[in-house]
Amino acid sequence: MSTIIVCTDGSDLSIDAARRGISILGPSDRTILVSVNTDHDPTLVTGAGGFAGPTMNQAEYDAAMATANAAAESAIDQTANALGIEGVEREVLGGGDAGPAVVAFAIEVGADAIVMGSRGRGGLKRAVLGSVSDHIVRNAPCTVVITGAAAD
Repeated sequence: MSTIIVCTDGSDLSIDAARRGISILGPSDRTILVSVNTDHDPTLVTGAGGFAGPTMNQAEYDAAMATANAAAESAIDQTANALGIEGVEREVLGGGDAGPAVVAFAIEVGADAIVMGSRGRGGLKRAVLGSVSDHIVRNAPCTVVITGAAAD
């Protein structure tokens, strides 16, 4: 049974990457659309130490998390609708950092491949900002298909 994880943020790039990556890999028994809620930061409520207090109260934090989860679910819905694949599973991952969250999920479900897009940042920008796709390529337990922007 083959399992493919398709990462999406609902953008045109990620939807195009999903479409292209799935066409490269061919049909799978199980396709899981994944979006990551990167807004998970509990220190906003507890404070980071020192003299400064928390940035928001628990109710504000819960509302912010609900909004972030709704945005992630919307990204998955947009991608599912654009791809038109029947029986696709949906998963919103939390935990903040997208790269480690996707790798951990791939291990958990025994994924055979991960499909994702790349914004094409290179050189200094990638070194300073980090790269989700770079982290996944280096740490994933399976094949990773990364597609860039389509050439016009």
